[in-house]
This record gives sequence, structure tokens and C-alpha cells, in this order.
Amino acid sequence: MSVLFSYIILGISLSAPIGPINAAQLDRGARHGFMHAWILGLGAMFADLVYMLLIYFGVAHFLDTPFMRSFLWSFGSFILVYTGVETLSKLKDGIQASSAAEARVGKSFVSGFLMALSNPLNILFWLGIYGSILATTVKHTDTAHLLLYSSGIFIGILVWDVIMAGMASRFHKHSNEAVLRWISIISGICLIGFGLYFGFEAVRSIFF
Repeated sequence: MSVLFSYIILGISLSAPIGPINAAQLDRGARHGFMHAWILGLGAMFADLVYMLLIYFGVAHFLDTPFMRSFLWSFGSFILVYTGVETLSKLKDGIQASSAAEARVGKSFVSGFLMALSNPLNILFWLGIYGSILATTVKHTDTAHLLLYSSGIFIGILVWDVIMAGMASRFHKHSNEAVLRWISIISGICLIGFGLYFGFEAVRSIFF
């Protein structure tokens, strides 16, 4: 049980640092409430599951090729900059107006999924950390333990997803228009910043 708990903590630790998903959850939760922020996180988790399965079945190394790295940096840059600009552009219509026009849970799921799927840092995590966990666990334990420990990581990610959604929804319930506007501004700038960083890495991977 203590080993499982350590993997849960690992999942929380990997999810907690500020990143595109956390920034998007904060904005989505402040605009639409708990459900949208949580579903966005679930979309990101589903992308993580895709990567985990690819590594488990030994078909993920093609993602670490120069071509795929360049493609994912570029695609990730586009997704993040687009989402950030879209977030800022909705401010002119007001938070409440944009909330009424965009309250679709499916869109939150797709946004989280695409952000996580196109994030090369996610790939580095699953290839590096989870790949080493897979190699070590298979060598010393059976498949049941591997599934248990993998589940522990996902439980940790899910716990952080609920925490972030809860924090964001409190802004939705208890903040005024000005506070929500500033949350959207900060979130949008963070997303654009991450997108520009991804774009820089794309250019560097292609030309240097």
C-alpha cells in the first residue's frame, strides 16, 4: 500500500507544476464552473492514457524521432497560441456573455485532450519516467503490480484534476466580473507564452 501511495504522490507531483493544462483549467473553471474545468482535465488524462498504452505496447519510440518532435512542438504551439488568443478575444464580449455562448462540456474535453496530446513535454515524461518505471517493474514484479502502480499515477493526476477544478470553480462562484476578467487575462497570456516557447523549440529543432 505504501508503494501505491508513493505512485499517487508521483502523479500529483507531476500534475501540480503550472503548465498549459492548469492555466486552461483555471480559466475554464472561472468561466463555467467545476464541471468544465474537471472535464478539461479528464481530456488531458485521456491523452496521457494514450501515451501510456503506446509505451506499454512498445510503439511509442517513433514519437521521439526528430520529425515527430518538430511536428509536435509546432502543433502544440498552434493549439496553445490559438487557445490563448481565443481566451483574450472573448474578453470584449464580457465574461458572462462568453460563458453563455460557450458552455459545452465536449469542447472542454477536446481542448484538454489536444493540449496534452500535442505537448512534447508529456511525451518526454511518459518515455522517460514511465518508461523507466515500466522497465523496472516488469523486471521485478508481475503485470498486476504494473497495472496497480500505473493506476496510482493516474489516481494522483485525477486528484490534482479535482483540486484544480475545485479551486477554479470557487472563482466562478464567489468572484466578480473584474476578478474573472483578470483570471482570463492571466490564463490567456500564460497559454500564449507556453505556445511561443513551443514555437521556439519547433524552430530550434528544425533549423539547429
